[in-house]
Amino acid sequence: MAVEKSAGVLSHPNRKSDFGKALLEADYDDKKQAYRIEREEDGPRWVYLLNRLDSATSGLVLLTTNAFVRTEVLKAFEKKQVRKVYAALVFGFTRKGPPVWKDRLTTKKAQGGLRVSEGSGLSAETRLVASKQIPGMPAMSLLTLMPLTGRTHQLRIQTSKRGTPIVGDRTYGDFQKNKSIASTRGIKRLCLHCMETEITYSIGGKSANFLAKSKAPF
Repeated sequence: MAVEKSAGVLSHPNRKSDFGKALLEADYDDKKQAYRIEREEDGPRWVYLLNRLDSATSGLVLLTTNAFVRTEVLKAFEKKQVRKVYAALVFGFTRKGPPVWKDRLTTKKAQGGLRVSEGSGLSAETRLVASKQIPGMPAMSLLTLMPLTGRTHQLRIQTSKRGTPIVGDRTYGDFQKNKSIASTRGIKRLCLHCMETEITYSIGGKSANFLAKSKAPF
């Protein structure tokens, strides 16, 4: 199944104090990577989390209650048989260049979280599918992005590097513009949304295809 996660909601709780802030109001097992749903009959039911989004990012998250399906879908992720499409509202306009962005990103722990920077780390690739200029000031564009790799904060750091930081990005964005647009237009969230997920996997010896779509809320 696919559900649409709102901005500010955790894909899963990281600590007990996160209860009520995550996707489901239920206990979460880190080893199983699943929520435990208590039932009066037949014991608990497990709801397996198949992918994650940063709390600040909204959009599609995949879940299943079938352990066999979970195994097959995770295999599909490993084989890169997954296609994701994101919408990103950014400051500025994209310049002409190669349709695939290629960078090397290094991830480090910082202030209780993760911080990504350019470096000699893992390769990160993203396809720029479309760019639409938004009329008015400040100059903004709505980008359609397809990540070809799944690195931490990949889209956020790659857009920022190219002079088009995502609106509302408090880590890699333009702080002054974020403050201004929050005051003038009330936009206070990170404007990044997973709006399409397609996955091909095997079940019962046959190929299955799952496609979910969601409209960007900005």
